[in-house]
Amino acid sequence: MKFVFDLDGTICFKGEPLSEGITNALEACRKSGHEVIFASARPIRDLLPVLPVTMREYPMVGGNGAFVACDGKTMEVTTFETDIVGAILQIITIFQLPYLVDSHWDYAYTGSEDHPIYQNLDPLEIAKKVALQDIHDIVKVVLFPGEHIDEVLFELQKLPVSLYEHTSENIIDLSPNGIDKWNGLTKLGVVEGEYIAFGNDANDASMFLKAKESVCVGEHQVREKATLQVPSVEAAIIEMLNLLSAKYK
Repeated sequence: MKFVFDLDGTICFKGEPLSEGITNALEACRKSGHEVIFASARPIRDLLPVLPVTMREYPMVGGNGAFVACDGKTMEVTTFETDIVGAILQIITIFQLPYLVDSHWDYAYTGSEDHPIYQNLDPLEIAKKVALQDIHDIVKVVLFPGEHIDEVLFELQKLPVSLYEHTSENIIDLSPNGIDKWNGLTKLGVVEGEYIAFGNDANDASMFLKAKESVCVGEHQVREKATLQVPSVEAAIIEMLNLLSAKYK
């Protein structure tokens, strides 16, 4: 069986690398004959630092589906169409929004250095921070709407993009139209009904809906799409992983 894991808020917390307990549970899952896949909102660049070196070549989906990687190599990257980029940049300009804009690897950032997003940004220092005009192929956009949240959402919802609002961080996450975690998983050969998914947020809904079993970690509304739920407690997450690993061995 394939086991698919979101990262932040699901198996890693506060931007810290996977704990020893979670790492051991994932390794035990693999030793039982299962395949482990990671599916995160983070681009591959920022996904790697929270994983043990031994897991950095596992199959993974980054940027909510915009990046797909396997065996340590990026297989596919989906970018925004030029006219959509223009519309997003216009919204940024009108509302004077801080942003994080990702290319295939490098990024442009104007948000606060105190925001959790910044704390998790390229900790291995393997990319370059560049000016927005120097990013020619945009893969992912994070906007910091502040007090303009309602107006910004109203304008963005007119565009053909995949949009996720993360209220706890007060950010809006944008990916190219039709891109989500399930879309990314299909490019790794994952088949509907033949995997187990763990997640904790709205961007996990697409993979929950196609999974054989889906586990919501915590109390987010996405639990309505899940078949199972556990509290956001490491011991409970590990117990559920071990249970499902044994059940589908």
